[in-house]
Amino acid sequence: MDNNNNGVMSLFGQFSKKVTKATGSPYAFLLALLIIIVWAVSGPLFNFSDTWQLVINTGTTIITFLMVFIIQQSQNKDTIALQIKLNELIASSEKASNRLVDIEDLTEDELEKAKGFYRKLADLAQMEDDAFISHSIEEAAETHEEKKNLQKKRN
Repeated sequence: MDNNNNGVMSLFGQFSKKVTKATGSPYAFLLALLIIIVWAVSGPLFNFSDTWQLVINTGTTIITFLMVFIIQQSQNKDTIALQIKLNELIASSEKASNRLVDIEDLTEDELEKAKGFYRKLADLAQMEDDAFISHSIEEAAETHEEKKNLQKKRN
């Protein structure tokens, strides 16, 4: 059963990739525009009937409904790839905090705490001449204190 599940996932992944690429093209937009124009022009032929309106409403609703799942599949894959790339950059940088690897798996409360950490770091960095002078709150606070002490000595 696991192989069947992987096969279905793989087929859906390939299908969604092709559909996303095709529907994101200028040709797909022009086709959709052409369909709308043909539908609008055909209105007088059908006396702008309820059935005439129902055709476009039903068609666009079905397409939109299906596209939500296809776009979400593509977005999920892109997000995972992006997270892996960011994790690689973080892990390979000596100055980056490894606390950020897989941060997307934290709870909302944990993310807010991390955001607070970087908000404080940004506030401290704003006091510096160079916003990229440090990479941790501890270092930023230490640098800030050193600068304050130097300023006191000068005065």
